[in-house]
Amino acid sequence: MSAPRQGGALRGLRETNQRLVVDVLRQRGGLSQAEIARATGLSPASVSNLVRTLTDQGTARASRVQRNGGRGVEVTLNPASGLVAGVDFGNRHMNVAIADVAHTIVAEEQTALAAGHLASDGVARAAATIHRLVESTGRCPDELIGVAVGLPGPINRDTGSIASAGILPGWAGINIQEAFEASLPGPVIVDNDANLGAVGEALWGAGRGCSDFAYLKVSTGIGAGLVLNGRLYRGALGTAGEIGHTTIEEDGPVCRCGNRGCLEVLAGAPALIELLRNSHGDELTVEDILKLSADGDVGCRRVIADAGRHIGVAVANLCNLLSPERIVVGGELALAGEVLLSSLREAMTRRAISITAETTQVVLGTLRERSAVLGAVGLALQESERFTIPSTSAG
Repeated sequence: MSAPRQGGALRGLRETNQRLVVDVLRQRGGLSQAEIARATGLSPASVSNLVRTLTDQGTARASRVQRNGGRGVEVTLNPASGLVAGVDFGNRHMNVAIADVAHTIVAEEQTALAAGHLASDGVARAAATIHRLVESTGRCPDELIGVAVGLPGPINRDTGSIASAGILPGWAGINIQEAFEASLPGPVIVDNDANLGAVGEALWGAGRGCSDFAYLKVSTGIGAGLVLNGRLYRGALGTAGEIGHTTIEEDGPVCRCGNRGCLEVLAGAPALIELLRNSHGDELTVEDILKLSADGDVGCRRVIADAGRHIGVAVANLCNLLSPERIVVGGELALAGEVLLSSLREAMTRRAISITAETTQVVLGTLRERSAVLGAVGLALQESERFTIPSTSAG
C-alpha cells in the first residue's frame, strides 16, 4: 500500500514545483533555465525536466534569443494562456496597456482627460478602451486574467478608495476596485501610481536587478514606491511611501493634507508654476518650464534646482531609514534631468549618513511617462490568481 502513497506524494511535489516555475515566469517574464533555478531554489536538472513538461503541455514556451551578447534559450509562459491590462490615471490623462503572460505589450494607448473628471467617466472610458484594445489584437476580453489600475494618491486597501483625493477630487469616496470589476471580466487590483512606477522600473527599467530601491515620482504630487527585499512595500493600510508629505519647512505653506511645509508644496509642479507666475505669466505650464529650462532660462533652472534640494532633504531621511541601493527618479519633473538630479544628490549627500550617501545611487528612470502603466501591467501579472496549469495527476 506504500507505493500508491509514494506515487501520490511525488505527483504532488511535481505539481508544486511546476507551480513554482510558472509563478516565477508570471512575475518576472522570460528567464533562462539557470535563472529559474536560482529564483526557485530547484536544481538545474529538476528545472530542465519541469520546463520540458510545461512546454509539452503548452503552458510554457522555450525560444532561442539573444541574451548577454550571445545566443541562449529563454523560457516564457505561452502567450496564448492569458492577457492582463494596466491602466494609469492622472489628472488630465489615462494610459492603457495590454500584455500577454509572456510580458509582451501587445497594445497601448494614451488618452487626454478633462481636469477634474469624474470617476464614473474614467472607469467607463478605461473599460471601453480595454475591450477595444484586446479585440484589436484578435483576442477576447474573457481572456483577461487580471487588471491593475493606478491613481495619483494613497490607496486605502481596506476600502478600495483613494485615501486623499486632492489630485483627483472626482474619485473621492469611490470603491475603485468594485467599480472596475462591474465592467471587466478579470479581477482588479488598485494601487497608487508611485508604487506602479516602482514595479515598472523593477521589471523593465532602472530598478532591474535591485532588491531594495525607491522609485520617486515627481509631478503634480510627489510619491515614492518602495521595493524592499524584492517586494513592493505598502505598509499596514497600503499608504506607505507618501514622501510628498514629509515636513521640510515646519512653518512653510499649508499643504492640501492640512499640514505645513510638506515637500509637495515646495517642490511639486504647482509650486514651481506659482513661483514663476510673476516673471513668466499666468499661462505657464510644466511643459513650458521644462522647455525653458532646457533652453537655459535661469529662472526656470533655479526653481527646478531648488525643488531638487528640497527633494534631496526628504530622500536623505528615506536613505537613513531604509538604506536602499538606488533612488530612481521619474515623473514629469524628472525630464529636467541633471538640473534636478544634481541638486538632489548634493542635498542628499550633505544630510544622509556618509556610508549611505556614498553607496546609494540616484538615477533617472528609463521608462519616463510609461512607468506607471507598465507597472500596472507588471502588477496585474504578478498578482493575477486565475492563471492555471494543466493537471499532471494522470502522469
